[in-house]
Amino acid sequence: MSVNPARPAGPAMAVSASGPASGLASEPASVAASAPTKPAAAKPDRASWLAYPKGGLNLKRLDWTVVGGLIGLHALAALAFIPGLFTWSGLVLGAVLGFVSICLGVCLCYHRLLTHRSFKTPRWFEYVLVWCGCLAWQGGPIGWVGLHRMHHQHADTDHDPHSPRHGFTWAHMTWFLHKYHHGVHRRQAAADLLKDRGLRLLDRFAWVPVVSLIAVLLVAGWFWGETLVGEGRGWATAASWVVWAVGLRTVLFFHTTWFVNSAAHTWGYRNYEGVHDDSTNLWWLAFLSFGENWHNNHHAHPRSAAHGLRWWEVDITYGVIKAMSWVGLAKDVRVPGPEKRPWVGGEGGGKGRGAAAVG
Repeated sequence: MSVNPARPAGPAMAVSASGPASGLASEPASVAASAPTKPAAAKPDRASWLAYPKGGLNLKRLDWTVVGGLIGLHALAALAFIPGLFTWSGLVLGAVLGFVSICLGVCLCYHRLLTHRSFKTPRWFEYVLVWCGCLAWQGGPIGWVGLHRMHHQHADTDHDPHSPRHGFTWAHMTWFLHKYHHGVHRRQAAADLLKDRGLRLLDRFAWVPVVSLIAVLLVAGWFWGETLVGEGRGWATAASWVVWAVGLRTVLFFHTTWFVNSAAHTWGYRNYEGVHDDSTNLWWLAFLSFGENWHNNHHAHPRSAAHGLRWWEVDITYGVIKAMSWVGLAKDVRVPGPEKRPWVGGEGGGKGRGAAAVG
């Protein structure tokens, strides 16, 4: 699972319409000898990208637009500590929008539907879910999907955009603060989505849902404060709704998502030791990640709509998909058969890896 506000760069990656990337395209031709002495800045190719050290911060490679935006969002979230900006209505809105943007938008739509095609849903409803995903402020669907497919294709290798093998903080967040961290053009790893005109439009204007939400919260919050709270609390209520339902909610679920990239490749247990990466199942991420924390299960069965495969592995997102199937909004829901479940004595059965400290 990935968050990446940064701009993509690099050569194309070929990908099938139904799964992860299948390989790298050929490198671009070399610059002719007659090129100007001071050529225009070029995006690095795969070889030069691999030469960049991963881990830590490289000030020359930082994307300051992303850095500035992230600092601004954290500053907005920090305003929640001001007592005058707390309202119960703001808290409830933050929780509801967290479910809508992360569970429905990112976990269910971006990840299990668009990336892995774990189930099918009507096209109009797919677009509704994509709109929800844009509210998470994790970028448009095409770049998100391409990046995550690259993670599966190259999990915990030098090609993985966010592996803890290059440092825990790198996997958690510093990787996407840098330019050209992909090595390939992530959008080309989602070539199947690029064929959909509606998804291209939503991807191009992924900022519209967030801006629209902020405008609605300001207007509705002012009206709520003036008419129902009174005492001139209109603008204070509006500010509270933006701080709690946009700032704090976004930052909280940013870090939840990033913990799937970092902590769920570092601590926890494994139902499937045969998976050749460091993915783990991490119980304490279960509720905030809506079931994305059962990461080792997911890497063993990427196309499964269910990530929690034991009875006690709570998977809220899969519960929503099941509910959708009851009302006709989800069909062809993919789950592994009993012979592939992590029962004791079955495939992947036996003792998993216990929790271990970093370092």
